[in-house]
Amino acid sequence: MESTGTVDDTFAGRTAIVTGGGSGIGAALAHRLAEHGAQVLVADLDPATAAKVAAEIGPAAISASGDAADDAVIAQLITTAESSFGPVDFYFANAGIGGGAGLDSTDAQWSAALEINTLAHIRAARLLVPGWLERGRGYFVSTASAAGLLTQLGSAPYSVSKHAAVGFAEWLSITYGDKGIGVSCVCPMGVDTALLHEGMIPENNAEAGRLAITAVKSAGVVLSAEEVADTVLAGVAAGEFLILPHPEVLQMYRNKGSDYDRWIRGMRRFQAALENPAS
Repeated sequence: MESTGTVDDTFAGRTAIVTGGGSGIGAALAHRLAEHGAQVLVADLDPATAAKVAAEIGPAAISASGDAADDAVIAQLITTAESSFGPVDFYFANAGIGGGAGLDSTDAQWSAALEINTLAHIRAARLLVPGWLERGRGYFVSTASAAGLLTQLGSAPYSVSKHAAVGFAEWLSITYGDKGIGVSCVCPMGVDTALLHEGMIPENNAEAGRLAITAVKSAGVVLSAEEVADTVLAGVAAGEFLILPHPEVLQMYRNKGSDYDRWIRGMRRFQAALENPAS
């Protein structure tokens, strides 16, 4: 999908689905999309939060609930959006979870992180892309994380699943970017949401979860969900693949690529400093 250059021109009259739309970045995206003229289906695992956001927005929004990693749920979201507003133009694969900690992460924690943080994106694209190819346009927005470019101290499942989300978004853009389909990958650091404050703490290893939270908060400023949403919509309007609400992530990523071993040593020192602040 070609960039139109302005946020209003990009989204006015379009139909968007936002998963994880009941709170945090998803709720902020839904509000901002409607403010710029889009019609929005707010999807969330929690039907009450999705309905609340849709009610706040008004007639330009409806809500739906279900597991955003479930093929049948995704298909129903698309059908509901189409019957209420028209063909889906934008899909914001925004739902996400923290997952487990380290090698003590259970198979269930690994599966849950990979399901919602990665496979949910693949399944949505599988259902949407054929229709977008026929129409000659469509736009997929993947909410990944700076952890998908760098890493996440204290959470192996989160880090690995977000790396996979970035990898899939790259492949999607390369494969379909010249066929009318736009792809953006959003990679923020700290955002003031429940995921940062609570969602990174697994029941079986609270200490590692607190390390993960401290690492994110120490790495840079914690942005509001609304600030991130504004950056995302501006990036989509500009047709940017990599959207970085924290611009400093780009330099971190460059440092990683320029000398991988040095970067890993630096991350080890950062982890040690967080684990032993007195030293």
